[in-house]
Amino acid sequence: MEQEYTEINSKAIDSWIKDGWEWGIPIPHEEYINAGNGQWSVVLTPQRAVPAEWFEPFIKNGKLSGVKLLGLASGGGQQMPIFAALGADCTVLDNSDRQLESERMVSEREGYSIRILKADMTKRLPFDDEAFDIIFHPISNCYIEDVYPVWNECFRILKKGGILLSGLINEICYLTDEGNPLLIVNKLPYNPLKDEKLYEKCVRETEGSIQFSHSLEEQIGGQLKAGFILNALYEDRDTDLLSEYTPLYFATRAMKPESFL
Repeated sequence: MEQEYTEINSKAIDSWIKDGWEWGIPIPHEEYINAGNGQWSVVLTPQRAVPAEWFEPFIKNGKLSGVKLLGLASGGGQQMPIFAALGADCTVLDNSDRQLESERMVSEREGYSIRILKADMTKRLPFDDEAFDIIFHPISNCYIEDVYPVWNECFRILKKGGILLSGLINEICYLTDEGNPLLIVNKLPYNPLKDEKLYEKCVRETEGSIQFSHSLEEQIGGQLKAGFILNALYEDRDTDLLSEYTPLYFATRAMKPESFL
């Protein structure tokens, strides 16, 4: 199981996109044009837009001109076209063929260049040290077992003074029953690779994907352990029943220090 779960998730996401998954629908031409004219927003979590000031000091005169930006597990033709319209030098890495095909389609439609790479983010990322100014990392860590290597790799490939913007899931999402989100049925951590019955249940109830809960110690503590300075955070909700009671998602802004002690 452990050797195959990322490929299982890749194929599961491909199938969701075929069925109209909201995070696999590319933006329309009008949204790309509006972004170039200064009317834009992007999300790391389901609903709240990322504050524009989170892109400082790289955003100047409303643009990200020349900024080297990596969309990490950020395929789908939703965020990267916005950044391209703002003048960023974009690279996108994802493990879903269909998500990357959407990136290719939008870039060809709008006539901008973007580096498109298929890769598994549980492995060493295929980039040189200090290659990027910004890493934009929407919710996706729930599809991998160990998040610590991801934070370490992000730290390695960011330039000093660079920023990591991450969308994350509160682990309480994995306490409850898929059909009844107010009923607690699972223990944490939620790790199907260590429980055969949970593995089968996860495949059955999450539309073919293998997902994992991650604690605040892993998500925020992991960024701090990697060397980042956390300097902003917000919470978010979705449209599901449990979100009526508590925020289920959060986003973080972390910076790689200019110098180290």
